[in-house]
Amino acid sequence: MSQTVDRALSILPLLAEGPADLGQVADRLGVHKSTALRLLRTLHEHGLVYRQSDQRYRLGARLFALAQEAMENLDVREIAHPHLVRLNESCGHTVHLAVYEENEVLYIDKVESRYPVRMYSRIGKPVAITVAAVAKLLLADLPEHERRAVAEKLDYPLYTARSTPNASAFLRELEKVREQGWATDLGGHEESINCVAAPIRGADGRVVAAMSVSAPNVVVTADELLTLLPLVRRTADAISGEYSGRTPVKGTV
Repeated sequence: MSQTVDRALSILPLLAEGPADLGQVADRLGVHKSTALRLLRTLHEHGLVYRQSDQRYRLGARLFALAQEAMENLDVREIAHPHLVRLNESCGHTVHLAVYEENEVLYIDKVESRYPVRMYSRIGKPVAITVAAVAKLLLADLPEHERRAVAEKLDYPLYTARSTPNASAFLRELEKVREQGWATDLGGHEESINCVAAPIRGADGRVVAAMSVSAPNVVVTADELLTLLPLVRRTADAISGEYSGRTPVKGTV
């Protein structure tokens, strides 16, 4: 039975490459045409494959409907939270999770620092979009025309001397973040707070959320915080893998 299921499932990635006839499916599976036909009929009955008028098979609409339903029911916060807790236990600093919704970047999860000095960020509160590391990652992933349109509409308050001063500077920063795949806020919002962040990606490679580690410089310097970047990126990659279904669930720290 397990071999039959394995063979049937092996047909799906084949058809994802494009329509294939019975002979092509049988050859790819290394089975007789009669065996391939039984598998295709079963998948067809469940709407996972569709037989075209030219007798070739392609992926069925039911498969796309299931995928869409699964994506709609995914809760990135629920998936990410255990990873954020383990990261916090490992480094001790504040960990945030944020998403981009309706032209705002919002914190949707937070694990507090173990140190006495705490951050005043709150779940559900918008971040300082022109300086926050998580915001840079989320906006950097937008298509160029959309990225530019957003940047040109924003105000650029000078929270500190390191704040992003204008749209041109912001777009340059977003391009840099897009290329390197991570972001920082080193005193851009508050002089005493530094932050490193990494993206969480869906199955299509697009950024669906961003996570960060933040700490005041009375606890660690900016350079010391940057040494945590590999750990932050590994955690984000683990969340991405679980969210997109690419990897099995396992610990990250």
